[in-house]
Amino acid sequence: MSTSSLLLERLSALIQQAVRDDAARHGLLPIQLQVLHYLVQANRYSDLPIAIAEYFGITRGTVSQTLAVLERRGLLVKQTDPRHGKRIHLQLTDNARQILEHSWVQRLDSALHSLPAAEHTEAGLRELLSALQRLNGQQAFGICQHCVHFCPDSHGHHCGLTSEPLESEQSQLICREWQAPAQSRET
Repeated sequence: MSTSSLLLERLSALIQQAVRDDAARHGLLPIQLQVLHYLVQANRYSDLPIAIAEYFGITRGTVSQTLAVLERRGLLVKQTDPRHGKRIHLQLTDNARQILEHSWVQRLDSALHSLPAAEHTEAGLRELLSALQRLNGQQAFGICQHCVHFCPDSHGHHCGLTSEPLESEQSQLICREWQAPAQSRET
């Protein structure tokens, strides 16, 4: 095993511990907290129960149980998509956003940005993530504006896959329909 593999394994263990600690502090299970973190960064193509299952590699039943708890706790609400009748979008409540304000993600982000050459670190992590997703046959998920389908137009932006307009804030969130541009493998 290489030193890099050992370092990544240790980083993973530390992150998992931070997630467990934060979740316990709020009376949540780790997956419940992780779903909240996912939803805060998911665009309208990705704030769906099926996208959560794909993102975390868990069953629809686990997602359903997780969402039921979060809804009962007042941390998310379900909204029917006006364009696609049976599709349910998941929206975080203010209570959920408060939980996320001082979480492990902010601490990790702070540590990453304190590194010299943080941009190179991020690029390397993106490449590693893409490689692992390909090896494991998992859906990529990535930032909308870095997708092959992202199209600037005279009115702002639209998705080349769905032909729907994209609000500026939506284009900065993760999308389950994301595909790497031909010249890049960014995730």
